[in-house]
Amino acid sequence: MAESQMLEVAVKAADSKRAEDIVALDLEGISFIADEYLIMQAPTERQVLAIADEIADQMEKAEFELTRQEGRREGQWVLLDYGDLIVHIFKNDVRHFYNLEKLWGDAPEIDIADWIDEESF
Repeated sequence: MAESQMLEVAVKAADSKRAEDIVALDLEGISFIADEYLIMQAPTERQVLAIADEIADQMEKAEFELTRQEGRREGQWVLLDYGDLIVHIFKNDVRHFYNLEKLWGDAPEIDIADWIDEESF
């Protein structure tokens, strides 16, 4: 239950800052690193950092502990590690280069449609 709540908070925070192409993958039983990956992109470094800040703020308010953070200085790819959930926020071209969805191709996608406001686009 906590994983689902954690994912919901992160998705809603990312969506509120207009993250693009948000995908959640269920890695339980596939990876020892985390149970869920949340992957998204933004067109500029500034927006990547704004999304990362909003996710971190909302997760802290919901009392989910950030255990590790990478990439803030460059703003090309920010990783937020919440233990069972790892959030990847990419600049568009960097996401296409690394293509994590293909790397974790065996992982089923988690339906997050109810947490995304389609009206904002």
